[in-house]
Parts: sequence; C-alpha cells; structure tokens
Amino acid sequence: MTGIAIYPGTFDPVTRGHIDICLRALRMFDQVVIGVANSLAKEPFFNIDERLEMLQIAFADDARILVKPFSGLLIDFARECGAEVIVRGVRAISDFEYEVQLAGMNESLAPEIETVFLTAAQRYAFVSSSLVREIARLDGDVSEFLHPEVLQRLTAKLEACK
Repeated sequence: MTGIAIYPGTFDPVTRGHIDICLRALRMFDQVVIGVANSLAKEPFFNIDERLEMLQIAFADDARILVKPFSGLLIDFARECGAEVIVRGVRAISDFEYEVQLAGMNESLAPEIETVFLTAAQRYAFVSSSLVREIARLDGDVSEFLHPEVLQRLTAKLEACK
C-alpha cells in the first residue's frame, strides 16, 4: 500500500504501544499523520500543546510522520490531510467492538476512506494511556511503556499536581 494514513487519538500521553502501531503503519503507507484529538470531553491530563510536543519528540527521527491537532469529525480531518486510510490500534475484543462501530459510521459518512485495524503487539496489549497515568500516579514504574522524555514529563506533571 502507499499513500497517506491518519492515526488518530488523544495520546494522553503517547505510549510505546502507540509508537509501535505508528511505526508498523509506516510499513504500509508512505506517510502517517498522527491526528491529536483536541477533545475536552475526555478531560485530558496533558493539554493539546503538551501532547503534540511529546509526539514530535517521540517521532523526531522520521520525517514521514507528521503530528497535527484536530477537532471535529475525523473524516473531515482525513480529507484535509489527503488520507485514504484511518489506522486504528486494537488491544482487546472490547476495543474491537467499539472500533468497528466507529469504522462503520466513518464508512457511511466517507466511503472513500478505509479503516485499517492493527492489533497491538503482545507486549503492549494491556497498555493504555489512562492505565499508565494511574500506575505512575501511584508511584509505580512505567518506564518500559513510555519514551524517556514522555516519562520525564509525566513524572514532572504528577509532581506538580501533588
């Protein structure tokens, strides 16, 4: 496959699981645009600028990965970026059920944009941003799940919240 793919999410914070999905998507597409959802409804721990910056640091070595914020409908963002594909990472059956619903709705709104599911690598199948934040909040070691710079920022932000 070639072309542009969108990898959307809140990335609050970006984990090694997110990084793995994105790098694997690059094996199939010429470019991956990471769409960082500016969703206040999810009440993110990191603001949009912090999340964008952490993603830019995590992917600084690959010019084929672009990091952009978006709000509104994902399909509108995908069209703006010229993407033909939406990439979604799936960890468990519960993820899959939800993602199939989203893919079906996106397909009805934009039949020209395909959704591709990538299963999480086994070592990241249980990793989520919210779980990583909670473990870190309780002083657990989450270093294996985060880029070193992201870990440093998470630790600093948690300290500032105490």
